[in-house]
Amino acid sequence: MIELQRVYEHHNAHGTRFLVERLWPRGIRKESLQFSDWLKDVAPSVALRRWFQHDVTKWPEFQRRYRIELDTHPEAWAPIVEAARVGDVVLLYSSHDTEHNNAVVLRDYLNEKLGQGV
Repeated sequence: MIELQRVYEHHNAHGTRFLVERLWPRGIRKESLQFSDWLKDVAPSVALRRWFQHDVTKWPEFQRRYRIELDTHPEAWAPIVEAARVGDVVLLYSSHDTEHNNAVVLRDYLNEKLGQGV
């Protein structure tokens, strides 16, 4: 199972915890965030992130573009799939919007891949 958790509201959870942001979350000390790995390269590219700017009207196009980036970089998300095959996974993200962020797209994308036996 892959679940999502905001870094600002995180709590001790079971499973492997991955930070899936390109930039370190503001106001969070590295030693205070419990995570297994920081996967910067699985986050949207800088260009895509700047284009989106958390504008909900761009959400459908953001999802499409981000999925294309994920398709072209399977090595970036492979550690998450490997961990999900053996146990629970938590994707840590920093966005204030809990419905329109890269972790939501990533979770759905990886669940599809896991369902396909990738």
